[in-house]
Amino acid sequence: MEVILKTDIKGLGYKNDLVEVKPGYGRNYLIPQGFAVLATSSNKKILEENIKQAAHKAEKIKTEAEAVAGKIDALTLEIKAKIGDSGKIFGKVTTLQLSDALAEKGIEVDRKKIAITQPVTTSGEYEAEVDLHREVKTSIKFVVVAE
Repeated sequence: MEVILKTDIKGLGYKNDLVEVKPGYGRNYLIPQGFAVLATSSNKKILEENIKQAAHKAEKIKTEAEAVAGKIDALTLEIKAKIGDSGKIFGKVTTLQLSDALAEKGIEVDRKKIAITQPVTTSGEYEAEVDLHREVKTSIKFVVVAE
């Protein structure tokens, strides 16, 4: 079943992508939630027209995302966490903490666009992936230190 995505969906695609999904997933989740529309011929024509009109705006958004990626590459964030005697941290380091640390540096990134790649269990240096745009992805370095 072909659908046109109306929003970015992690692991599936980005807004205005034409994707193939299983019929149940499309009918029971994507379409009722408003995340996608059925890819009929008329909807495909509307999609093409919307893409033509949004081409200039998309280029501007991409250049802004590249500028933010350049700022993020130069940063190393410091995340404070409670650490026990054995060196393990209590709880987790979350994407919300990373998003807040970036906001303190003057960079606004939605926490849903950040993915921590490896489990953070002890103090030390780690990396997380930041998906700023469909063509602009970067990684952010962060150091976990004791509170």
